[in-house]
Amino acid sequence: MIFKVLTMDRGLWTMECFTLVKCSLCAAVCGLLWAVFCSAVGFCAGSSGYVSLAPSTTEILFALGLEERISGVSSYCNYPPRAAEKTRVGDFSHPNLEVILALKPEYIFCTGLEQAPTVARLKALGFRVYCADPSGVEELLKTVREIGAITKKEKRALEIIAEIRAGIAEASEKTDLIPEDKRVKVFLEIWHDPLMTAGKGSFVDELIKLAGGINIAHGVRRPYCNFSAEQVAAMDPNCIILAYMDERNAAGIMETRFGWENIKAVRNGRVFNDLNPDLILRPGPRVAEGVRELQKRMYPSVEGGMK
Repeated sequence: MIFKVLTMDRGLWTMECFTLVKCSLCAAVCGLLWAVFCSAVGFCAGSSGYVSLAPSTTEILFALGLEERISGVSSYCNYPPRAAEKTRVGDFSHPNLEVILALKPEYIFCTGLEQAPTVARLKALGFRVYCADPSGVEELLKTVREIGAITKKEKRALEIIAEIRAGIAEASEKTDLIPEDKRVKVFLEIWHDPLMTAGKGSFVDELIKLAGGINIAHGVRRPYCNFSAEQVAAMDPNCIILAYMDERNAAGIMETRFGWENIKAVRNGRVFNDLNPDLILRPGPRVAEGVRELQKRMYPSVEGGMK
Protein backbone atom coordinates (compact mmCIF):
# COMPACT_ATOMS: atom_id res chain seq x y z
CA MET A 1 0.00 0.00 0.00
CA ILE A 2 2.78 2.37 0.92
CA PHE A 3 4.66 1.34 -2.25
CA LYS A 4 1.63 2.12 -4.39
CA VAL A 5 1.31 5.56 -2.85
CA LEU A 6 5.00 6.23 -3.38
CA THR A 7 4.72 5.01 -6.96
CA MET A 8 1.69 7.19 -7.54
CA ASP A 9 3.42 10.19 -5.97
CA ARG A 10 6.52 9.55 -8.05
CA GLY A 11 4.35 9.40 -11.17
CA LEU A 12 2.63 12.62 -10.28
CA TRP A 13 5.99 14.23 -9.55
CA THR A 14 7.29 13.05 -12.91
CA MET A 15 4.23 14.42 -14.70
CA GLU A 16 4.55 17.73 -12.88
CA CYS A 17 8.23 18.00 -13.83
CA PHE A 18 7.40 17.20 -17.46
CA THR A 19 4.67 19.86 -17.42
CA LEU A 20 7.08 22.42 -15.98
CA VAL A 21 9.65 21.63 -18.63
CA LYS A 22 7.04 22.00 -21.38
CA CYS A 23 5.91 25.34 -19.95
CA SER A 24 9.50 26.54 -19.72
CA LEU A 25 10.16 25.57 -23.32
CA CYS A 26 6.96 27.26 -24.49
CA ALA A 27 7.86 30.40 -22.56
CA ALA A 28 11.34 30.38 -24.06
CA VAL A 29 10.01 29.95 -27.60
CA CYS A 30 7.37 32.63 -27.09
CA GLY A 31 9.98 34.94 -25.66
CA LEU A 32 12.24 34.35 -28.65
CA LEU A 33 9.41 34.97 -31.11
CA TRP A 34 8.40 38.14 -29.28
CA ALA A 35 11.98 39.38 -29.32
CA VAL A 36 12.20 38.79 -33.08
CA PHE A 37 8.86 40.55 -33.58
CA CYS A 38 9.86 43.47 -31.38
CA SER A 39 13.08 43.82 -33.28
CA ALA A 40 11.16 43.90 -36.56
CA VAL A 41 8.65 46.45 -35.36
CA GLY A 42 11.26 48.55 -33.68
CA PHE A 43 10.42 48.16 -30.00
CA CYS A 44 13.77 46.59 -29.19
CA ALA A 45 15.72 48.00 -32.11
CA GLY A 46 15.74 51.73 -32.68
CA SER A 47 12.63 52.92 -34.51
CA SER A 48 13.23 55.44 -37.24
CA GLY A 49 11.16 57.58 -39.53
CA TYR A 50 7.51 57.90 -40.32
CA VAL A 51 5.12 56.03 -42.60
CA SER A 52 2.13 57.86 -44.07
CA LEU A 53 -0.80 55.90 -45.47
CA ALA A 54 -2.82 58.98 -46.49
CA PRO A 55 -2.02 61.64 -49.11
CA SER A 56 -3.18 64.38 -46.74
CA THR A 57 -0.84 63.40 -43.90
CA THR A 58 2.01 62.94 -46.38
CA GLU A 59 1.56 66.54 -47.48
CA ILE A 60 1.50 67.70 -43.87
CA LEU A 61 4.72 65.81 -43.04
CA PHE A 62 6.50 67.32 -46.04
CA ALA A 63 5.22 70.80 -45.18
CA LEU A 64 6.64 70.36 -41.67
CA GLY A 65 10.07 69.82 -43.22
CA LEU A 66 10.26 66.11 -42.43
CA GLU A 67 11.24 64.85 -45.87
CA GLU A 68 14.32 63.03 -44.55
CA ARG A 69 12.29 61.32 -41.83
CA ILE A 70 9.57 59.97 -44.12
CA SER A 71 10.47 56.36 -44.87
CA GLY A 72 7.30 55.12 -46.58
CA VAL A 73 4.09 56.38 -48.18
CA SER A 74 1.00 54.88 -49.83
CA SER A 75 0.71 54.45 -53.58
CA TYR A 76 -1.78 57.34 -53.65
CA CYS A 77 0.63 59.88 -52.15
CA ASN A 78 1.51 62.03 -55.16
CA TYR A 79 2.38 65.43 -53.67
CA PRO A 80 4.85 66.95 -53.39
CA PRO A 81 6.60 65.27 -56.35
CA ARG A 82 9.40 64.15 -54.01
CA ALA A 83 6.90 61.78 -52.37
CA ALA A 84 7.39 59.53 -55.41
CA GLU A 85 10.95 58.86 -54.22
CA LYS A 86 9.75 57.26 -50.99
CA THR A 87 9.19 53.54 -50.44
CA ARG A 88 5.68 52.47 -51.40
CA VAL A 89 3.91 50.55 -48.65
CA GLY A 90 0.77 49.51 -50.54
CA ASP A 91 -2.43 51.29 -51.39
CA PHE A 92 -4.77 53.36 -49.26
CA SER A 93 -6.89 50.50 -47.95
CA HIS A 94 -4.48 47.55 -48.11
CA PRO A 95 -1.00 48.49 -46.91
CA ASN A 96 1.80 45.93 -47.12
CA LEU A 97 2.51 45.02 -43.50
CA GLU A 98 5.76 43.23 -44.35
CA VAL A 99 7.16 46.37 -45.95
CA ILE A 100 6.01 48.48 -43.00
CA LEU A 101 7.64 46.04 -40.54
CA ALA A 102 10.91 46.28 -42.45
CA LEU A 103 10.85 50.08 -42.29
CA LYS A 104 10.57 50.05 -38.45
CA PRO A 105 8.54 53.29 -38.32
CA GLU A 106 8.48 55.41 -35.21
CA TYR A 107 4.95 56.51 -36.07
CA ILE A 108 2.35 55.68 -38.72
CA PHE A 109 -0.10 58.30 -39.96
CA CYS A 110 -3.52 57.25 -41.27
CA THR A 111 -6.91 58.75 -41.93
CA GLY A 112 -10.64 58.24 -41.77
CA LEU A 113 -13.22 55.53 -41.49
CA GLU A 114 -12.10 53.76 -44.65
CA GLN A 115 -8.78 52.96 -43.00
CA ALA A 116 -10.32 51.93 -39.65
CA PRO A 117 -9.63 48.18 -40.14
CA THR A 118 -6.05 48.96 -41.13
CA VAL A 119 -5.61 51.20 -38.08
CA ALA A 120 -6.91 48.43 -35.81
CA ARG A 121 -4.49 45.87 -37.30
CA LEU A 122 -1.52 48.22 -36.97
CA LYS A 123 -2.35 49.02 -33.36
CA ALA A 124 -2.75 45.31 -32.59
CA LEU A 125 0.78 44.80 -33.90
CA GLY A 126 2.01 47.40 -31.44
CA PHE A 127 2.61 50.30 -33.82
CA ARG A 128 2.04 53.86 -32.72
CA VAL A 129 -0.65 55.23 -35.03
CA TYR A 130 -2.09 58.71 -35.49
CA CYS A 131 -5.42 58.88 -37.28
CA ALA A 132 -6.47 62.17 -38.91
CA ASP A 133 -9.93 62.74 -40.37
CA PRO A 134 -10.70 66.48 -40.36
CA SER A 135 -14.16 67.40 -41.60
CA GLY A 136 -13.44 71.13 -41.61
CA VAL A 137 -10.69 73.73 -41.66
CA GLU A 138 -10.43 74.10 -37.88
CA GLU A 139 -10.06 70.34 -37.49
CA LEU A 140 -7.38 70.41 -40.19
CA LEU A 141 -5.47 73.07 -38.25
CA LYS A 142 -5.78 70.94 -35.12
CA THR A 143 -4.39 67.98 -37.07
CA VAL A 144 -1.40 70.03 -38.23
CA ARG A 145 -0.77 71.12 -34.64
CA GLU A 146 -0.96 67.56 -33.30
CA ILE A 147 1.28 66.08 -35.98
CA GLY A 148 3.71 68.91 -35.30
CA ALA A 149 3.74 67.97 -31.61
CA ILE A 150 4.28 64.25 -32.37
CA THR A 151 7.18 65.00 -34.71
CA LYS A 152 8.65 67.80 -32.55
CA LYS A 153 7.96 70.40 -35.22
CA GLU A 154 5.67 72.61 -33.15
CA LYS A 155 7.10 75.91 -34.42
CA ARG A 156 6.78 74.99 -38.08
CA ALA A 157 3.25 73.68 -37.43
CA LEU A 158 2.21 77.08 -36.06
CA GLU A 159 3.70 78.76 -39.13
CA ILE A 160 1.69 76.50 -41.45
CA ILE A 161 -1.49 77.21 -39.48
CA ALA A 162 -0.87 80.97 -39.75
CA GLU A 163 -0.24 80.65 -43.52
CA ILE A 164 -3.48 78.71 -44.03
CA ARG A 165 -5.53 81.20 -42.00
CA ALA A 166 -4.04 84.15 -43.88
CA GLY A 167 -4.60 82.56 -47.30
CA ILE A 168 -8.25 81.73 -46.58
CA ALA A 169 -8.91 85.18 -45.06
CA GLU A 170 -7.45 86.88 -48.13
CA ALA A 171 -9.69 84.86 -50.46
CA SER A 172 -12.82 85.27 -48.33
CA GLU A 173 -12.42 89.05 -48.14
CA LYS A 174 -13.03 89.27 -51.90
CA THR A 175 -16.56 87.88 -51.61
CA ASP A 176 -17.57 88.76 -48.04
CA LEU A 177 -19.66 91.75 -49.13
CA ILE A 178 -21.70 89.84 -51.71
CA PRO A 179 -25.33 89.60 -50.48
CA GLU A 180 -26.68 86.12 -49.83
CA ASP A 181 -29.18 86.33 -52.71
CA LYS A 182 -26.41 87.26 -55.14
CA ARG A 183 -24.02 84.47 -54.24
CA VAL A 184 -23.24 81.79 -56.80
CA LYS A 185 -25.05 78.48 -56.41
CA VAL A 186 -22.63 75.62 -56.98
CA PHE A 187 -22.97 71.95 -57.74
CA LEU A 188 -19.75 70.10 -57.05
CA GLU A 189 -19.71 66.73 -58.77
CA ILE A 190 -17.42 64.24 -57.06
CA TRP A 191 -18.28 61.42 -59.45
CA HIS A 192 -20.61 60.86 -62.38
CA ASP A 193 -21.74 57.23 -62.19
CA PRO A 194 -23.48 57.22 -59.84
CA LEU A 195 -23.77 60.96 -59.51
CA MET A 196 -22.16 61.95 -56.20
CA THR A 197 -21.62 65.23 -54.38
CA ALA A 198 -20.59 66.70 -51.03
CA GLY A 199 -23.27 67.57 -48.49
CA LYS A 200 -23.42 69.30 -45.13
CA GLY A 201 -20.56 68.50 -42.78
CA SER A 202 -18.08 67.72 -45.53
CA PHE A 203 -14.71 69.39 -45.96
CA VAL A 204 -15.69 70.52 -49.47
CA ASP A 205 -18.96 72.08 -48.30
CA GLU A 206 -17.02 74.41 -46.01
CA LEU A 207 -14.55 75.32 -48.75
CA ILE A 208 -17.39 76.32 -51.09
CA LYS A 209 -18.77 78.60 -48.37
CA LEU A 210 -15.35 80.12 -47.68
CA ALA A 211 -14.98 80.82 -51.40
CA GLY A 212 -18.27 82.74 -51.31
CA GLY A 213 -20.52 80.14 -52.89
CA ILE A 214 -23.67 78.26 -51.91
CA ASN A 215 -23.49 74.50 -52.13
CA ILE A 216 -26.83 73.31 -53.55
CA ALA A 217 -26.33 70.03 -51.65
CA HIS A 218 -25.80 71.75 -48.30
CA GLY A 219 -29.22 70.56 -47.15
CA VAL A 220 -28.16 66.94 -47.48
CA ARG A 221 -27.07 65.78 -44.05
CA ARG A 222 -24.57 63.20 -45.27
CA PRO A 223 -21.05 64.50 -45.99
CA TYR A 224 -20.74 62.54 -49.24
CA CYS A 225 -23.77 61.10 -50.98
CA ASN A 226 -25.59 60.24 -54.17
CA PHE A 227 -27.51 63.09 -55.77
CA SER A 228 -30.00 62.71 -58.60
CA ALA A 229 -29.65 64.46 -61.94
CA GLU A 230 -33.23 65.69 -61.55
CA GLN A 231 -32.32 67.41 -58.27
CA VAL A 232 -29.46 69.26 -59.93
CA ALA A 233 -31.70 70.41 -62.78
CA ALA A 234 -34.40 71.56 -60.33
CA MET A 235 -31.95 73.55 -58.20
CA ASP A 236 -30.47 75.21 -61.31
CA PRO A 237 -26.89 76.01 -60.15
CA ASN A 238 -24.95 78.94 -61.64
CA CYS A 239 -21.72 76.95 -61.60
CA ILE A 240 -20.85 73.27 -61.92
CA ILE A 241 -17.42 72.00 -60.88
CA LEU A 242 -16.29 68.46 -61.59
CA ALA A 243 -13.99 67.27 -58.82
CA TYR A 244 -12.25 64.80 -61.11
CA MET A 245 -10.02 65.47 -64.07
CA ASP A 246 -11.75 64.63 -67.35
CA GLU A 247 -10.13 65.14 -70.73
CA ARG A 248 -13.49 65.54 -72.44
CA ASN A 249 -14.98 68.97 -73.07
CA ALA A 250 -16.97 69.97 -69.99
CA ALA A 251 -19.92 71.28 -72.00
CA GLY A 252 -19.94 68.06 -74.02
CA ILE A 253 -20.26 66.02 -70.83
CA MET A 254 -23.32 68.03 -69.74
CA GLU A 255 -25.03 67.76 -73.12
CA THR A 256 -25.42 64.01 -72.67
CA ARG A 257 -27.56 64.49 -69.56
CA PHE A 258 -31.28 64.80 -70.04
CA GLY A 259 -32.66 68.17 -68.98
CA TRP A 260 -29.32 69.70 -68.09
CA GLU A 261 -29.16 71.87 -71.20
CA ASN A 262 -31.46 74.34 -69.41
CA ILE A 263 -29.33 74.68 -66.26
CA LYS A 264 -27.83 78.19 -65.96
CA ALA A 265 -24.30 76.83 -65.52
CA VAL A 266 -24.58 74.83 -68.74
CA ARG A 267 -26.26 77.61 -70.75
CA ASN A 268 -23.64 80.16 -69.68
CA GLY A 269 -20.60 77.94 -70.07
CA ARG A 270 -19.85 77.85 -66.34
CA VAL A 271 -18.99 74.15 -66.16
CA PHE A 272 -15.40 73.37 -65.15
CA ASN A 273 -13.46 70.14 -65.24
CA ASP A 274 -9.96 71.58 -64.92
CA LEU A 275 -9.64 71.96 -61.14
CA ASN A 276 -7.10 69.70 -59.43
CA PRO A 277 -9.38 67.66 -57.11
CA ASP A 278 -6.58 67.15 -54.59
CA LEU A 279 -6.80 70.84 -53.69
CA ILE A 280 -10.37 70.53 -52.42
CA LEU A 281 -10.86 66.87 -51.51
CA ARG A 282 -7.60 66.46 -49.60
CA PRO A 283 -7.51 68.21 -46.19
CA GLY A 284 -3.91 69.36 -46.23
CA PRO A 285 -1.63 72.41 -46.30
CA ARG A 286 -2.84 73.50 -49.76
CA VAL A 287 -6.39 74.16 -48.57
CA ALA A 288 -6.15 77.95 -49.08
CA GLU A 289 -5.12 77.34 -52.69
CA GLY A 290 -8.19 75.13 -53.04
CA VAL A 291 -10.44 77.96 -51.82
CA ARG A 292 -8.85 80.35 -54.32
CA GLU A 293 -9.31 77.92 -57.21
CA LEU A 294 -12.97 77.39 -56.35
CA GLN A 295 -13.46 81.14 -56.14
CA LYS A 296 -11.88 81.76 -59.55
CA ARG A 297 -14.45 79.51 -61.17
CA MET A 298 -17.43 80.82 -59.22
CA TYR A 299 -16.62 84.53 -59.58
CA PRO A 300 -14.82 85.36 -62.84
CA SER A 301 -14.94 89.06 -62.00
CA VAL A 302 -12.82 88.52 -58.88
CA GLU A 303 -9.19 89.48 -59.47
CA GLY A 304 -7.43 86.46 -60.88
CA GLY A 305 -10.75 84.83 -61.77
CA MET A 306 -11.28 82.85 -64.94
CA LYS A 307 -12.73 84.77 -67.86
